[in-house]
Amino acid sequence: MTILIDQPQFGVHEAQEKKVPIDEKELLLDGEFVMPNTNSFGHTFRDYDAESERQEGVENFYRMNHINQTYDFVRRMREEYGKLNRVEMSIWECCELLNDVVDESDPDLDEPQIEHLLQTAEAIRKDYPDEDWLHLTGLIHDLGKVLLHPSFGGLPQWAVVGDTFPVGCAFDESIVHHKYFKENADYNNPAYNTKYGVYSEGCGLNNVMMSWGHDDYMYLVAKENKTTLPSAALFIIRYHSFYTLHRSGAYKNLMNEEDVENLKWLQVFNKYDLYSKSKVRIDVEEVKPYYLSLIEKYFPAKLNW
Repeated sequence: MTILIDQPQFGVHEAQEKKVPIDEKELLLDGEFVMPNTNSFGHTFRDYDAESERQEGVENFYRMNHINQTYDFVRRMREEYGKLNRVEMSIWECCELLNDVVDESDPDLDEPQIEHLLQTAEAIRKDYPDEDWLHLTGLIHDLGKVLLHPSFGGLPQWAVVGDTFPVGCAFDESIVHHKYFKENADYNNPAYNTKYGVYSEGCGLNNVMMSWGHDDYMYLVAKENKTTLPSAALFIIRYHSFYTLHRSGAYKNLMNEEDVENLKWLQVFNKYDLYSKSKVRIDVEEVKPYYLSLIEKYFPAKLNW
């Protein structure tokens, strides 16, 4: 693996957190997939107000995210990281890098990200055994979080993880911790703070700039490296953190017909992305051959990142 990195200076300090055991009460979701009815801290999933070991850190994360994710910032990040000239490595090498990454924006889990990837993929595999593209999408959907890794560039958490949202138009009130957008430079800019901003009705999400992070980055990596995954997979990768759309129904005015169809698969995927999070570990060596075969089917051996 060849790594060429310029280290950005953001001055972000990561919090120290302890793990809390949970009561493994379970319930059934759709098919065979069994999920805990509480997250790793004993609270309901995506509860951003619950007092837990992670609540304060998560809220501070969103304050930084909402202040700094401006239209100009996103444009610069897409231009810089869209060059894909930093790393050459395989999909599985990237998965292994995530052993060292914990997502500070996630109120539901404090395990390394590779655990989450395998939990998601295996849960989907049980309920959708014939949709191998969806299994692989589960495995790779968060690989863009390698932007957090010190050897990969070490972007701050607020520029990599968390819920995503359009920039260049008004910030919808359904976005988590919306109040912090008041400190965003675009909030009072008449070019960006109206319903449509720089966009038009039905323009298609592909023409909308989303807040910069792992979703958009992994989408660029997959697309530019000529993956043969279907468009629904790329849609899932790019918009799986766009909760204000697929959970709250905001920004549908920007969607086109293809987006409407792909959203159906994203809503299926989201159940497994969110509710598979638990302390239950996957045997990596047992499942690795299967996922390596899918990677070979849909991706080149080495990718530019």
